[in-house]
Amino acid sequence: MVRVTVARPLAHQAAAAWVQGLAQGNRVTAFEQAATFVLPFRGHRLHVRRGGQGPALFLIHGFPTSGRDWRGVWPALARTHELFALDMLGFGASAKPRVFEYSIASSADQWVALAEATGVREVAVIAHDYGDTVAQELLARQREGALGFRITSVVFLNGGLFPESTRPLRIQRLLAGLLGPLLVRFVREARFKASLQRICAQPWPEGELDEAWQALIRAGGKAVMPKLLRYIAERREHRARWVGALQQAGVPVALINGIEDPISGAGIVARWRELLPGSRVVELPGVGHYPQVEVPEQVIEALDSFRSLTPGRF
Repeated sequence: MVRVTVARPLAHQAAAAWVQGLAQGNRVTAFEQAATFVLPFRGHRLHVRRGGQGPALFLIHGFPTSGRDWRGVWPALARTHELFALDMLGFGASAKPRVFEYSIASSADQWVALAEATGVREVAVIAHDYGDTVAQELLARQREGALGFRITSVVFLNGGLFPESTRPLRIQRLLAGLLGPLLVRFVREARFKASLQRICAQPWPEGELDEAWQALIRAGGKAVMPKLLRYIAERREHRARWVGALQQAGVPVALINGIEDPISGAGIVARWRELLPGSRVVELPGVGHYPQVEVPEQVIEALDSFRSLTPGRF
C-alpha cells in the first residue's frame, strides 16, 4: 500500500470529502454535478459524463457496472484532469440493444468515437475489469499505428489482464455459456448484490449497490449480459495480441490491485511482475475487486505516486 507521511494535497482532501459526505447522507457529489451528453454510435445512444480541467483522462469501467464506478475518485481526479466516463454499449445509462455484435473491439470503437467527437488527441487512461481489456485493445491499435489519438499512459485496476491467472465467478461462466440466455432470467437483485459484495473485501458505500442494480436492469439490460460475457472467451482467443500490447506498450503502464479479489487478485499481480518486470505495481491489502469503490483515497494515493515518478502522466 502507498503510504503518505506528509500533509495530504487537495486531491486527497477531495476524496476524503466524498467519503465524509456519504457518511453524512450527502448523495450529490462532483460526479453528479458533471456535464453529461449523448454520443451517437452505430444508431445507438451512448451516455457520457465529462468534467474537470486539465489533460484528458479516459475512465473505462468494468462488467457488469458502469461509469458510476468512478464516482469515488472523480472529485480528486477532476482537480487535475478533464475526465470522460463513457457507459459502453450494454451498460449503465447507454443503450442495450439485443441485436448487436458485442465485443471488446466494438467497445474500443466507442472510445475512438468519443475521442473523435470531443477532439481529444492525447489522453491518459485508467481502466478496470472489462475496461482493462478494452484498454489493451486500444494499446494494440496504437502499436499498429491504427489509433486516431495518442494514449500517453495506462493504469489498470483489478481485471483479467492475463486469462491464465483470472478466475471468473461460476455465475459468469454459466451466463457466458449456451444456457446463458435462459439463466439470466433468474438473476435477481439480492443475488446480484451478494455477488458484487462477495468479490469485494470492503463494503460498498451506502446506496451504491442499489444504483448498480438499477443501472443493470435499465432498458432490459439483463438480457444482453450473456452477449457481453463473451469477453471471457475473447480474452483467451486474443491473448497474444492483448498481452503483447502490455509488454510492448511503448508508454508507461502500471497496476493498482486489490489482492483479496477472488477473480483477479494476487495471481494477476504475480503474473504482471513475471511478464512486465520493472513496471509499477501497488498492492492494496484488504481490498477486493473494486478498489476505486472500496478505497478511493488509496487509489488516489497510488495514482499520485505514479505521477510523481512520471510527471504529467499516470
